[in-house]
Amino acid sequence: MKLTFRYYGPQDSIPLSYVRQIPGLSGVVTSVYDVKAGELWPRESLSSLRKLCQENGLSMEVIESIPVPEDIKLGKPTRDHYIDVYAENLRRCAEVGVRCVCYNFMPVFDWIRTDLTHQNPDGSHSLSYEAGELKKMNPKHLHLPGWDESYRADELEGLLSEYQGMSHEKLRENLVYFLNRLSPTLDETGIDMAIHPDDPPWDVFGLPRIISSEEDLDALFHAVPSPHNGLTLCVGSLGENPHNDVVHMAAKYAEEKRVFFAHLRNVKWEKGDGSFVESGHQSAMGSLDMGAIVQALVDHGFDGYVRPDHGRNIWGEAGKPGYGLYDRALGCAYISGLFEMAEKHKSNK
Repeated sequence: MKLTFRYYGPQDSIPLSYVRQIPGLSGVVTSVYDVKAGELWPRESLSSLRKLCQENGLSMEVIESIPVPEDIKLGKPTRDHYIDVYAENLRRCAEVGVRCVCYNFMPVFDWIRTDLTHQNPDGSHSLSYEAGELKKMNPKHLHLPGWDESYRADELEGLLSEYQGMSHEKLRENLVYFLNRLSPTLDETGIDMAIHPDDPPWDVFGLPRIISSEEDLDALFHAVPSPHNGLTLCVGSLGENPHNDVVHMAAKYAEEKRVFFAHLRNVKWEKGDGSFVESGHQSAMGSLDMGAIVQALVDHGFDGYVRPDHGRNIWGEAGKPGYGLYDRALGCAYISGLFEMAEKHKSNK
């Protein structure tokens, strides 16, 4: 297991001089954030990022993410051009030592929450999702930071129109096409593509989502059997749906060598209607058995990259919701302890 930490580049409010002090950390997970989806990443940007990491004793082996242009998801005639650009970006990443790329195939919106500053009983703040609140929202007029940064209002309205009538089957076909066309580049570079589950793992605003369940993942791995086609096991995203048996999925896909990257965070189910709050990482704070998930990964041979995922904002820390320093650093310590115990338990069997 290689413990990593999400880093938003030189503009991140948390400097690498702080990140490097987290015990057990091997590297950071980062990206080139100032280039639009579908454009080439400058080699200079990648080299500069790697240099910053190396100067702080950290590796840069995971990119999260190279965004997939909507033209590819929609299956438009322009998709081959954008896939070729994506392939060149993979080659450029490989040149600086990247081994794994986390990406998602969610139409239009990435992760969706209804509150970025939900106040918990202990005074900390979390990301949360209230099913009733989502029903009141108009996807063309979203005003939560982090949702509507990528598109202007007119662009968003146009995209939503283009997705009208998009079926789960067609979206899945477009994902398979994308991965099959990338396969020669993956073989050439050795990079592993680790798809991130839908967050939340169900259709939102009438848009289909196709990486939400064990059935979805089985279909993808059957359609694209390449050993470079795998999963970012985001236990929080999958675990937002109580019907997903995350312990079983961790064991199954680790055994099949499909788990290249793991996001470990906890969620607390509320109201039984799909609502949830992102809790602290510890099992007792949420609805997921984090110890059992880690034990399943270890018992079935997982040796990939791990990072704590969204943390609470605690101790008065302001900044990017879900991506403060303190709670994620606590998450790193907790995750390290879980893996240490899981590995000792496995060796003593």
